[in-house]
Amino acid sequence: MNKSIKILGLIAVIMISSLLIFATQKSDSNNNNFLKEGDKNTSETYEIKALKIPENLDFAGERVPTENNDIKERLDRELLVNTYWHSNTMLLFKRAHKFFPMMEPILKQNGIPNDFKYLALIESGLLNLTSPAGAKGFWQILDSTAKENGLEVNKNVDERYHIEKSTQAACNYLKAAKARFGNWTLAAAAYNAGNRGVSSKMETQMVDSYYDLLLGDETERYILRIVAVKEIMSNPEKYGYKFDKEDLYTATPTKIVEVSTPITDIAQYSKDLGINYKIMKLHNPWLRENTLENKTGKTYHLKIPSEIK
Repeated sequence: MNKSIKILGLIAVIMISSLLIFATQKSDSNNNNFLKEGDKNTSETYEIKALKIPENLDFAGERVPTENNDIKERLDRELLVNTYWHSNTMLLFKRAHKFFPMMEPILKQNGIPNDFKYLALIESGLLNLTSPAGAKGFWQILDSTAKENGLEVNKNVDERYHIEKSTQAACNYLKAAKARFGNWTLAAAAYNAGNRGVSSKMETQMVDSYYDLLLGDETERYILRIVAVKEIMSNPEKYGYKFDKEDLYTATPTKIVEVSTPITDIAQYSKDLGINYKIMKLHNPWLRENTLENKTGKTYHLKIPSEIK
């Protein structure tokens, strides 16, 4: 009796094992078929393609010499990096739609080519960043440069974070650099490497064109990155970017509140205006603390949402 039970048990174990092996093989087969089908679909819908370098590219109306192999390869790098860095470049499209309209009139008023908005874009991604060297804001302006170009910088006000005022300061710098170097390409390079940095390289290497200079990696990439981003953002569908207008970021309509006295508590002041501290700081990032000392009685212009009565 016990022997019969043992035999029946062994038979049951063998049958169950066989069924499990069959089920596993079938599952693996289905998974393999699924993966093959998925691979097929992926190859059809997503491809990494080499990019054709467009002819007649320019920066600020100044032609990029793409017939030069070195320039062509460096430009190819920037086109590839910014085309296939999908999330970052899509965010650039979104932020540019919000902030470019604030910059463009100021560039135009100062006689600065519209292409310089892309300089701000590659400097900061249109975020209020601080660089390792201490440059701040969309235009990544150093403390000394800010003060030289009329911006207020102290512990509770930093106008490098004021989009309109920092754009004007950048225009001041760029106009002076253009007068010094004679063209916008070198002026843009000087924005990155400094006037003296570019001048010394030109003198040492005895050349007068940005495209003939041997520079540090950052400055060598600088102009070509601007050109690449301009090309991609001017032709989004060509580079695979598709979006509707409502997908892009927009600025909240604002109105101005003038203040010429100190504010001891900006959070309370904001509340009195019908908003909160966060909203005040979002629209006025140049306010760096919860106070505005304003010892000189200067008139400041605070932005608040237009809907606030």
